[in-house]
Amino acid sequence: MSEDAKRCTFDVTSQHVELAAEVFSLLSDVTRIRIILALRDGELSVGKLAELVGKPPTVVSQHLAKLRWAKVVQSRQEGTHVHYSLIDEHARELVNQAVFQAEHVLDVVPRHHLDEHPSPRELAERTGAAS
Repeated sequence: MSEDAKRCTFDVTSQHVELAAEVFSLLSDVTRIRIILALRDGELSVGKLAELVGKPPTVVSQHLAKLRWAKVVQSRQEGTHVHYSLIDEHARELVNQAVFQAEHVLDVVPRHHLDEHPSPRELAERTGAAS
């Protein structure tokens, strides 16, 4: 069974509920969300992550330490450089869903509800923009 087809069957009293709240707390930081988005396509060095998220490497390293503690990312040493990657799809999917939800706030018709490649005209018609 694929991960997408799985359904959460935990009871409301499960200890996993408290841990889930910790996960959401961990992911409530903009820099950590940006780090996860940057890592969704593969491994990156701390320096490259810092460049992509617009923060100093020391700040990014502190965020990565928290993500590593929560088993969201893993590290790999290569000489003097440390590279990070996502451990699995769970954090990526949580962030994707959060960004999709944010699109609902900003857009009349969120991009994720549109066909994969609508024409500019179709996009304008769907969003109510003038052509």
